Amino acid sequence: MFEDEFRQRLTDLRIEKNVSAREMSLSIGQSESYINRIENQKMLPSMNVFFYICEYLKITPADFFQSDKRISLEMIDAIQKLQAMDEEKRKHILAIIDDMQ
Repeated sequence: MFEDEFRQRLTDLRIEKNVSAREMSLSIGQSESYINRIENQKMLPSMNVFFYICEYLKITPADFFQSDKRISLEMIDAIQKLQAMDEEKRKHILAIIDDMQ
């Protein structure tokens, strides 16, 4: 699962930067098919090359693993409030959410 997400994130970031897999591979000092092999589930990069990839993309390693799917602070606050409620109140809130969808 992690490997698929890693490959998809690499592909998304590369496309976002509007760069070909070949160009990126050569720019990080690898063979021209290196990024393609990662994206096509043939291999994963070493940690050292991963840092080169992040440098090339002008992001931190932490940024690489963050995406728009991350939970906002507002959502975390809502989850904490739901957890603090008793079961009956939580069921009412969830029923309201279901009605709103």
